[in-house]
Amino acid sequence: MYNNKSMKVILLQDDKKLGKKGDIVNASDGFAFNSLIPRGIAKPATDKAIAELDRTSAAQAKESAQQIKQIQKDATKIDKKKVIITSKAKGNKLFGSVTGKDIAEAITTQHKIEIDAKNVLLDAPIKELTIQEVKIDYGSGVTAGIIVTISAG
Repeated sequence: MYNNKSMKVILLQDDKKLGKKGDIVNASDGFAFNSLIPRGIAKPATDKAIAELDRTSAAQAKESAQQIKQIQKDATKIDKKKVIITSKAKGNKLFGSVTGKDIAEAITTQHKIEIDAKNVLLDAPIKELTIQEVKIDYGSGVTAGIIVTISAG
């Protein structure tokens, strides 16, 4: 007769077949004791380990909520603000272009708000005199729009 004994384990890292870090999954005794546990992929799901996982998850959720709240606060500081960038131009065309880095630097200079250039969402560098709204992506689904004016100077 075939004995299919299994046990619950807590994954310590993501595994394509088993699940994500922190998941509690069933694994056969042999697989758990001979592969998952020795390789550091999982640990036995004891009552103590499950309680520790719950505390850790709750702390991470609280920290994540605080971070999102701070991100939203930062986004409201910059939303609908105006930034003016002066560049040399001939007619309506710029000599060169205005990039996300230029816009981030202008925000820092004009509004004293630090923005990472990679968070400035531009399809392509701006190459003409214009007034347009540019999105700033803070992550976690939070965005803000800033009005960028490119003028000749």
